Amino acid sequence: MSQPTVVRPYGDTTGDGMVQVSFTLPVPHDKRAEGAALQLAGKMGLAPALLVHARAVGPAHTFFIVYGSVSHLVDLAQVQVVERDHPLLTPKEVNAAIRERLRRPLVVVGACIGTDAHTVGIDAILNIKGFAGEKGLEYYSEVRVVNLGAQVLVPELVERAREEQADAVLVSQVVTQRDAHISNTTQMAAAFREAYPAGQVPLLVVGGPRFEEGSAGQLGVDRIFGRGTTPGEVASYLVHALVENGRSSA
Repeated sequence: MSQPTVVRPYGDTTGDGMVQVSFTLPVPHDKRAEGAALQLAGKMGLAPALLVHARAVGPAHTFFIVYGSVSHLVDLAQVQVVERDHPLLTPKEVNAAIRERLRRPLVVVGACIGTDAHTVGIDAILNIKGFAGEKGLEYYSEVRVVNLGAQVLVPELVERAREEQADAVLVSQVVTQRDAHISNTTQMAAAFREAYPAGQVPLLVVGGPRFEEGSAGQLGVDRIFGRGTTPGEVASYLVHALVENGRSSA
């Protein structure tokens, strides 16, 4: 059975367009607040809209969950995603590729920059304990990891990357208020390009749950990884970009 190219959301029956959305309004919880939530749902295209949950969040805010049908269609032919263009390697294959082709350890410097203190993401990729049943990059015998931790200033990251002669710089950004992850990333990319001669900038890799994977070029980095990324995926990319393609700072 062939897959349709145009689809609608599914709730109770195929193609009924039912979706559930949640949001907070800066108003106290009362009947007027509930009416405001339904008005917003209507303007979002939910018709009819059903208010299924409303709860006060302090004295001046209310959290809502609204359920309703939308008329919008999704054209699968127009969906753009970043596909992996290289094989997913085992730790043994990663180590062998680095040892045979690079002939020295691959140096990775990682950090959370700016005011971001959430190290769960960067630690999941770098620390030996890893994530999702996979060991982190510290487990790889041919990878030397320098984990700078949280709240690292961009100038400090650049300086340390130069000291360590980093092949790749991995940055995790979880805090997204006021698009802090976007401004931090663009600032970081610009700082590296200013500090390094053309063609010698380390591979710049950024990860976080709110990044659009296709926006790497726009932000000035080489690759963006989203939520659920495993250490093996990052290691395979580093081998592809730095070892197989010959892009190395050495």
